[in-house]
Amino acid sequence: MEPRVTGLDMLRNPQTANARLALDTIHRQPTDGIPSWLLNVMEHAHIGRLAGLPDDAYVRAPEPTYLAMQVALGTALMDQYLWDNPLSMGAQGYEGRELGATTGGGPPVLDGITIDGPEAVVEHLERFVFPALVRAEREFDEDARYREIMEGEIALQERVGPTMLKSGYAFVAFPALAYGAYGYEPYFSAYALYPEVMERHFALQADLALRNNRAAARAYSEGRLPPLYRLDHDMADSRGTLVRIETLDRLWFPHFARCLEPLLRTEVNLIWHCDGNLMAMVPRLLDIGLAGFQGFQYEDGMDYERICRMKTRDGRSLIIIAGVSVTRTLPMGTPDNVKREIDWLVRYGPPVGLFLGGSSSIAPGVPWENMVTLKEGLAYYRQHGRKGLELA
Repeated sequence: MEPRVTGLDMLRNPQTANARLALDTIHRQPTDGIPSWLLNVMEHAHIGRLAGLPDDAYVRAPEPTYLAMQVALGTALMDQYLWDNPLSMGAQGYEGRELGATTGGGPPVLDGITIDGPEAVVEHLERFVFPALVRAEREFDEDARYREIMEGEIALQERVGPTMLKSGYAFVAFPALAYGAYGYEPYFSAYALYPEVMERHFALQADLALRNNRAAARAYSEGRLPPLYRLDHDMADSRGTLVRIETLDRLWFPHFARCLEPLLRTEVNLIWHCDGNLMAMVPRLLDIGLAGFQGFQYEDGMDYERICRMKTRDGRSLIIIAGVSVTRTLPMGTPDNVKREIDWLVRYGPPVGLFLGGSSSIAPGVPWENMVTLKEGLAYYRQHGRKGLELA
């Protein structure tokens, strides 16, 4: 009887050609094919059809249907496991059943404080958030966190199976803009009026994050997890960064950089998820030591061709998870538009380290013909790689 292949075995030594293709690409080795990143399709009927099952299969059995879709799509790299995420959508998209601070829910009430302006944000930070961060940093158990990270990644790899490689997501920490808790207007008003309080918040977040990230660094150096991690925090809209980049240089970037230092001393490639127009942040992130990017809103000014010509601070090609636009091409284009965009992503992507997928989650409303073209395009380049451009 052969020994059971564990999740740790699959993480360190991929069991299938598809998963090995993902790991080779992370290592920026030349490959014959271009691997596919997960497609988070949100329309329930599309999930079933892409999985080769009835339209209602996802509603009846969400997780196995979602995984069957990823296998059928040839997904090679899975970082964020989103099997239940489409359940938040209806047939017409997000239905607003759960209103919050940033989705029209009115002023939040936190620890008895109604967040109705910048002063309320400052009061809540100083009375509740700052002491909690100090206490959490003081009590943080790095050994326990290391074990938790390893157990979580091993369990997720076993859950998604051997045909795809699980890479890192949601266990590295860094300072965040707290608009999600306080709402856009109160928080950004406080950011403008009380910069010293904002920097104190970033500093305390970074102190705690540093403890966490020492444990995460061990997961890569000692635990030998696949050396790719995607950092994810929305910091821009279509116009640019949500706050002036000069203030981020002064208040945020120094604390962001210092809490990532343990990871930057390992072999892990940290990449950044891009929403909106982040061009002003791109060189700054590379200067800190990040190794690539995922998800580009080209229509908002993200210069894909220029970014793909950039290098890491030690002169290596970037790792790029490139995607067909989920806000323009997939919902509003034709199959020919989808095909041309996939070809463009390959033609101008980096020579090594390229993954293909969607630029973000694919909301309901995308024509089925475009989904079929996307699936076929990913399969084509997974088979033929860059040589496929000559054959197309």
